[in-house]
Amino acid sequence: MPALLVVAVSSEGRAPAVVGVDEPVVAADDLGLTRGDGCFEGLRLVRDADGGVVVPHLEAHLARMQRSARSLDLPDDPAPWARLLDLAAQEWAASAPRAGEAAVKLSMTRGRPVSAGDEPQPTVLVTVSAMDAASLRARSAGISVASMTRGYAADAFAGAPWLLGGVKTLSYAIHTAAQREAARRGADDALFTAADGSLLEAPTASVLWVPEPGVLRTVAQGDNGILSSTTQHLLFDRARSAGWRAEETTGTLADLRVARVVLLTSAVRGPVRVVRLDGEAVSQHDDAAALTAELQELAGF
Repeated sequence: MPALLVVAVSSEGRAPAVVGVDEPVVAADDLGLTRGDGCFEGLRLVRDADGGVVVPHLEAHLARMQRSARSLDLPDDPAPWARLLDLAAQEWAASAPRAGEAAVKLSMTRGRPVSAGDEPQPTVLVTVSAMDAASLRARSAGISVASMTRGYAADAFAGAPWLLGGVKTLSYAIHTAAQREAARRGADDALFTAADGSLLEAPTASVLWVPEPGVLRTVAQGDNGILSSTTQHLLFDRARSAGWRAEETTGTLADLRVARVVLLTSAVRGPVRVVRLDGEAVSQHDDAAALTAELQELAGF
């Protein structure tokens, strides 16, 4: 996914600026680089019918970024992030006038090391990237998924906030390792389960399924440490308004194998249909394509 630009606020307090993707913006000892100490949000830029540029569900994304920052004892004022996103949106609108949407990543690191007791001086970055072909193709063709265990109990995060359950940290090495393992198994994405076999989430998406017409389910957030999904919450709100019964519950791989349709959903890719799970066809009911299209439309994709 080629980056088009970077908007940076350096740890030295440099004013917000648009810089080239090849220009250095992070110090070699930045704790985001050396420790993965920081958080991020994935968003989209979308050009509306009037030619303007919007960030869908911006307030929800900023609120989740704020929760992540607080969990990491980092500055949590969303106003500077919103200004950076606006600057990035203006630059993208001018530099890619024919593009209808783009992927955005808002990142904040702890910055360079400081003395004990001193306030952190974070580095904040916004990267804007062209939508990759695989994500666009997945919306229409669906994806194959490989399940794999995270190796911990479904309640492993109970009473342990230092484990950062549900926090969107920069430490995504396990997530990317799972996606590489999925590719080795011939799949497009991974799906985590707990040690007892209960469903968790994908490395960068929530799992949804339709067990019967008019019913939409996902895994409830809690002591399992999964991330609260802005796209899933938006979709549930709109689905309920459209007459669906939307439920946050528990589930297993067996539930997905018999569901009318299974989806992975994220802020950039949107809801995409899972057509194969561990090498076996799923979501093959006659109404699966129609259900997918309806839920994609409700989610704004």
